[in-house]
Amino acid sequence: MKSLSICLLLAAFFWGGALLSDRRSLDKRLIRLHVVANSDSRADQSIKLQVRDAVISGIQSDLAKVADMEQAKAYLQESLPKIQRIANGVLERAGVQPDAVVTLCREAFDRRVYDTFSLPAGVYEALRITIGEGRGHNWWCVAFPTLCLPATTQGFRDAAVEAGFSETMTKTLTGEDYQLRFYLLDALGKLENRIFEHTP
Repeated sequence: MKSLSICLLLAAFFWGGALLSDRRSLDKRLIRLHVVANSDSRADQSIKLQVRDAVISGIQSDLAKVADMEQAKAYLQESLPKIQRIANGVLERAGVQPDAVVTLCREAFDRRVYDTFSLPAGVYEALRITIGEGRGHNWWCVAFPTLCLPATTQGFRDAAVEAGFSETMTKTLTGEDYQLRFYLLDALGKLENRIFEHTP
């Protein structure tokens, strides 16, 4: 009985370690794209999506050539003025007065379910675009690797493999398997969010 208890404790320890490793892997491999609308009016929500499309179009081909997270962060940091010009160009053409502010920062995200994959809650690096007052509903996706546009699960799987995700992680995010693993990753992410939000 004692040896069984030790085996169970060791199994829990190693499984917990693997979950923490997966959580860190998400932190090290993803940069979220976060577009915040000026308000919830129909016009402002439409403009938010126009800004999203223009920014994705403006940076996607360059990010597709980037090999890793650090290079992606460096590219985005260097490109912040360009991205801001793209966003403000959309606003200017729409005749909208408020400017967009673009930053690269760490942000707490809730769990997010997309058409072909899901991401657990947690603190992620984010390219954040705030339009005007930034009081409207948000739009989230993944800037790096470029996971915003794959229309199929296979498209996501291919992009995830190129980003260095393990087969287990890919299946966890697409919901093909390991639902309990996703739930626990999400719980870890929520805990991470609480700590982040209460840290000065």
